[in-house]
Amino acid sequence: MKHWLLSAAALALAPSLPAEARRPTPKAPTEGMVSAADPRAAAAGVEILRAGGSATDAAIATMLALNVVEPQSSGIGGGSYWVRHDARGTNTIDARETAPMAATPDWFYGPDGRPLSHADAVPGGRSVGVPGALRGMAMAHRQGGKLPWARLFQPAIRLARDGFKLTPRLQSALTRYGGHVDAATRARLTGPDGQVLPLGSVIRNPEQAALLERIAKLGPDTFYVGPQAQKLVTTVNTAQRNPSKMTTGDLASYAAKPRPPLCATYRGYRICSMGPSSGGGSTMLSILKLLERFDMARLGKVSPVAWHLFAEASRLAYADRDMYLGDPDYIRVPIKGLFDPAYIASRSALISPDRTMASVSPGTPPGAPPRVRAPVSEVPGTTDLVTVDGAGNVAEVTTTVEGSFGSGLSVDGTMLNNQLTDFDIVPVKDGDLVANRVEGGKRPRSSMSPTIVYGPDGKVRLAVGAAGGSTIIAQVAKAIIGVIDWKLSAQDAIAQGLLFAPYKVATVEQGTALESLVPGLQALGETVVVAPMGLKANAIERVGGRWVGAADPRSEGVAIDVTGRTTAIQRVGDKPNRPAE
Repeated sequence: MKHWLLSAAALALAPSLPAEARRPTPKAPTEGMVSAADPRAAAAGVEILRAGGSATDAAIATMLALNVVEPQSSGIGGGSYWVRHDARGTNTIDARETAPMAATPDWFYGPDGRPLSHADAVPGGRSVGVPGALRGMAMAHRQGGKLPWARLFQPAIRLARDGFKLTPRLQSALTRYGGHVDAATRARLTGPDGQVLPLGSVIRNPEQAALLERIAKLGPDTFYVGPQAQKLVTTVNTAQRNPSKMTTGDLASYAAKPRPPLCATYRGYRICSMGPSSGGGSTMLSILKLLERFDMARLGKVSPVAWHLFAEASRLAYADRDMYLGDPDYIRVPIKGLFDPAYIASRSALISPDRTMASVSPGTPPGAPPRVRAPVSEVPGTTDLVTVDGAGNVAEVTTTVEGSFGSGLSVDGTMLNNQLTDFDIVPVKDGDLVANRVEGGKRPRSSMSPTIVYGPDGKVRLAVGAAGGSTIIAQVAKAIIGVIDWKLSAQDAIAQGLLFAPYKVATVEQGTALESLVPGLQALGETVVVAPMGLKANAIERVGGRWVGAADPRSEGVAIDVTGRTTAIQRVGDKPNRPAE
């Protein structure tokens, strides 16, 4: 087995792992694991597993800890999607944020009657959706929790109250992408001179600790009604930039929703992901189905033809996403038609191994309503985590505040999302309504693609998800192809480079082995650029009767099992490229 070396950054964090996560006890479970984008968060989940918690309990504790140590990426001021496996099968939870009921299709138009740019729409109150993460946690806990709700908050409360060390990723996020954060957040992360604190500085967030203590004691409703809800509404409605029109009623009426899992087969494996309102799962599964007729295994992971096919399948799948995907409570989404065998065959027939399509258009799947395509403007963001317990229950969760530090606004030390900029800002194109236009109460489309893969034996083989805006879809598809077709470990499948091609130009990840394939790709007619990407994935797989963790070498993530063993990762470098916050 390949030996992976732990980076200096991760080693620096290791001493802070709680004793509960490092020392076995006589009654401790012998199986269970957490993979997350930060060692402190993974340790929080392991602590809960060791206390007798379920995979769902561990996922909640991990999410809450990420809220503290990775505030640029996720938290209770944002939303999430859950894909869970237990003895009853697969279930999913949609805890995506919603637009305030006052939102209209011209929500992101300026006083001059013209649409704002994406960059101008992000800062301030108007981009903040009604947060869904806590409601999602509460629903998941009712369905699969074992420990008391308050117990799951304890690791995060400790981190916020006692402090945590500033890491390269958080420091980089604030330096490079945090120009819009509010004064309270900046004061917590900078020194008297206004400069970002040095690496290793201890960050304390007593306001957040107090907020989490209230929610732990009083339950999730305390965030959605009463003084806490009023504080959030006041913050977004009185924002200096882009004030909102959110009401306390918007918060009080928010509900996470159970959704049917979206499943498809690929080479005898059953792959289940998140359906709409996310567009991620369907687009990822479409890529796989479009590629199924090609012998990807024979071509191999260093074949220009294999990656050219991946690019072409991506273009077709993303075109259909841009055209048809959105909140199914507001629009008709032709999911059945998108996976109709005849439709998949007709779309796949457009792909040639020896040339690149001159142009790509959305198809017309059976049952598709009239639509117009509107390419999405998404930024790298988000975080992913996977947990498994001793009973074999699995929770795969992707959670986010959207871009780095979300809207830049915070309440009681917790960042508020900018999810509403995932809507298409212009609601009409060529005289037709776009599927992902802003509407009151609607969930914006997402690329988040938490996924569980079942082997031919019907047992969980792999759970995987990713962060990084619209690259999430391609990252998850690439990882699944790596494991199934190229027989890679989940770790190697995550670590390999990515070719990202939602549109005409294909981007090859800089600093990876794929760079050597550029001439071969160009010979096939591909237009290629080489650039760094903000990638960040996590996974757990079942191999030889045991669980094996994986985490992205581009990130600070790790996988930790219940005995305290950490999956060591050979890092791309202690200073990651553009972070997938």
